[in-house]
Amino acid sequence: MEPELRSQVQELEQSLPPLALEQTLLLERAAELALSGITERVLKAGVLAPDFTLPNAVGRPVNLDTELTGGPVVVTFYRGIWCPYCSLQLRAYQKILPEIIRLGGSLLAISPQSPDQSQATLLKNFLQYEVLSDRGNVVARQFGLVYQVPEWVRELYVSFGSNLPDFNGDTSWELPIAGTFVIGGGRRILLGYADSDPRNRMEPAAILEALQAVAGNRD
Repeated sequence: MEPELRSQVQELEQSLPPLALEQTLLLERAAELALSGITERVLKAGVLAPDFTLPNAVGRPVNLDTELTGGPVVVTFYRGIWCPYCSLQLRAYQKILPEIIRLGGSLLAISPQSPDQSQATLLKNFLQYEVLSDRGNVVARQFGLVYQVPEWVRELYVSFGSNLPDFNGDTSWELPIAGTFVIGGGRRILLGYADSDPRNRMEPAAILEALQAVAGNRD
């Protein structure tokens, strides 16, 4: 069966005009990023995730260890409100939120955006889970996800209306590649996925399968 989230990405791309030169260049950049070996540096299943405390959309601090006292936590890193693939992913995860909760889990979405932009993301996508701000990509860096956007890509982003300093509140021009982690007791990563191609994300079914395994081990 076709993965649900990937099918939605394909539908989005089919609804867009034929690839412009700029979009083709961005896909080439994704290929270059893959060749850099960035995904090899991302934290893998079996290792411990770093603890963190980040502000949510209204500025309230959210701590990973505290969240883990209630059960496994799904942590997903996304680029920002300006990224259409991120919006698809966040809405797909919202759709399975009742199942995540039923299986004893919770969900945290993290981006380098300011809290105001996180709140805008939450409202735009009708999200009912925590959306956190990782200013400066401090936590994303600990997960091995961060890269710097090269100068020529920055110019393309600005031409698309995605001037990252406006969204992130800094001039670093750094982003996380898309990464999702299911984290269990003791902060051990049970399942991890990261891809330098922004079109590729962890499927909702994979998240639920990992949480079902945890729930089954508790029974």
